[in-house]
Amino acid sequence: MEKIKDCLLLGCSRYVKQFIFFLKKEFPLFISFLNIYIKDKVLFLSGAFENHKNTIVKTILVKRGKRNRIFLHLSAMSILLIGVLISPLISNSNPFSNNKNLLSFAQAQNGEQSLISEDVFQTQESDKPRDKVVVYTVQKGDTISVIARRFGISEDTVRWANDLKTDDITVGDTLDILPVTGIVHKVQRGDNVYAIAKKYATNPQEIVDFPFNDFANPQTFSLVEGQILIVPNGVKPEEKPNYIRPTYIATGPVNVTGEGFTWPIQGVISQSYSWYHKGIDIAAASGAPVVAAQNGTVSAVYTSGWNWGYGIYITIQGNNGYETLYSHMSGANVNVGDTVTAGQSVVGWVGLTGRTTGPHLHLEVKGGSGQVNPLPFLQ
Repeated sequence: MEKIKDCLLLGCSRYVKQFIFFLKKEFPLFISFLNIYIKDKVLFLSGAFENHKNTIVKTILVKRGKRNRIFLHLSAMSILLIGVLISPLISNSNPFSNNKNLLSFAQAQNGEQSLISEDVFQTQESDKPRDKVVVYTVQKGDTISVIARRFGISEDTVRWANDLKTDDITVGDTLDILPVTGIVHKVQRGDNVYAIAKKYATNPQEIVDFPFNDFANPQTFSLVEGQILIVPNGVKPEEKPNYIRPTYIATGPVNVTGEGFTWPIQGVISQSYSWYHKGIDIAAASGAPVVAAQNGTVSAVYTSGWNWGYGIYITIQGNNGYETLYSHMSGANVNVGDTVTAGQSVVGWVGLTGRTTGPHLHLEVKGGSGQVNPLPFLQ
């Protein structure tokens, strides 16, 4: 019996040694082969991607405008699905869910006073910026002027969007409401922002600056046929002969105001301050000198690149506590730390850099509470 056990042990030992020898000899070869195989597949896939990436990118860019709605719908559905799945977990872990007397206690403390206000079911228009045309149902007491004020747009915008010949509206009528004063345009074959702006007597820069207008290429402003474009401050073509838009002139560097500001350049104000355009645009000839709008110190200088659409721009930290920004310039004439004088120090020149459709200076003023309208400081 003992001899049989010894034989078995010797046999097992021999097999173990053979297995270890096999691993030492064959396993490194296997790892080497696996490494070569993986590299070969990675190189093959990389080459295939490299050969087709331009087609993929072009397809995504060109179709991006058409796919926005699908993407938004899928995203919303995904978020709702996640909410439905995790809501039981949240409700079970809610420390107030087990206290069924909490609401009754609050009601008891307030006597007969309701926790829900009387007008809880009354429709309130959101103050959030709207990204598209919405449909509004006319209610009792509504007029064109009341609806226009409610949504913060002009009365003409309401009339043009709904092709109204008169101001007669009745309860239950539905009206298309634009997000801003202007007009809506469906892109046709061959359209571009310049032709559209000319058609509606507005500035192409306003179309480009509206944040919810999408472009197949954000630097060339190419459009996709069939997409909906918002034209801020656009005028219905039939109304152009009778519709006069006020023109504001930037008088150029003059005496400094009581707030410590002066015009940085002379020209026409082509775009005003709004919730989506936190500054003013002053149209002027390319290469015209730009002077400091306030006394202060240069705090930033960017002389190349896209720079979030600003192109070449500088900022000046004023002695009055405000900061000014000058963008779309062709070049900067100052460096960080330089001291500048309002109306005298040339800080750069009007250009076409960044997100711009024509030569102009974009001017912003920032105070302690954020960006403010520059016009009251300059007049």
